[in-house]
Amino acid sequence: MIYNKDGDTMKILCVGHAAYDITIPVDRFVEENTKNRVSERVECGGGPASNAAYLLGKWGCDVTFMGVVGNDEYGRYIKKELDSVHVNTEYLELSSEYKTTSSFIIANRQNGSRTILTYRPEEMKMKEIDLSFEPDVILIDGQEYNISKQLLKKYPKAISIIDAGRATDQIIELAKLVKYLVCSKDFAEKVTGIKIDFHHVESLSNLYQKMKNMFSNEIIVTLEDRGALYEYNHQLKLLSGIKQKAVDTTGAGDIFHGAFTYGIANQWELEKTIRLANVAAGLSVTKIGGRLSVFDLNDIKEMYHEFK
Repeated sequence: MIYNKDGDTMKILCVGHAAYDITIPVDRFVEENTKNRVSERVECGGGPASNAAYLLGKWGCDVTFMGVVGNDEYGRYIKKELDSVHVNTEYLELSSEYKTTSSFIIANRQNGSRTILTYRPEEMKMKEIDLSFEPDVILIDGQEYNISKQLLKKYPKAISIIDAGRATDQIIELAKLVKYLVCSKDFAEKVTGIKIDFHHVESLSNLYQKMKNMFSNEIIVTLEDRGALYEYNHQLKLLSGIKQKAVDTTGAGDIFHGAFTYGIANQWELEKTIRLANVAAGLSVTKIGGRLSVFDLNDIKEMYHEFK
């Protein structure tokens, strides 16, 4: 458990998307208009905020997940999966109005790429609900826009983090309301209009400066296997990720955000927090299935002594 300065358990709330992932590993990407027989399928829960909650539960945190799934076989499976690592699912709505969001994933073991098709109705939103506790940390992924905005306003003392993966108007608005904006390379490029070119360092500095002009918070840009871009002691830095043979990159970003939230809840300095997130995300690509690629914290500590 993580404790605050008063000796109470740090309560973490993750709000947003939950899905059921069906992953088909292949040795080469399929050709259009062909029939393919496969020998393996991997199934588990998914979704940015729920994957982060799963990691935090597995790592021993007091964490609650808030989101909506269907009151069906897949929704009940997701609840059972979160319960298995002691995530509080009291605020996971099992709705009879919707089917659980489904993601169908083709994972190319040759290069680690993943191609995802997700079905989620636009009108699928959870009903408003009051919390029976005050969260110390709130992680949102922007899926539940109205509720996320209300929670940020209601609990201004909570440390707030957004997993900004898509550059929609709603996610951009929410990104301006949090303390930590942890965004994808795609988000950063789309909101700034600047394409990152790793052969030209100025593209990184120009992009980051424009992000600072747009958002008045701590900004971390995740760059997949390149690591993360951030500012520390008024210096722009790029902390490299760990090099691993990737077989499936599904969920690596979600795992980064979960591990980042763990470090922030522990009140670690920013660089140590990002280093842990890099390691957790980097190791995750060696396994098939997003949620199934969350390593035990003890395993990470054994491999990387600085986190002990």
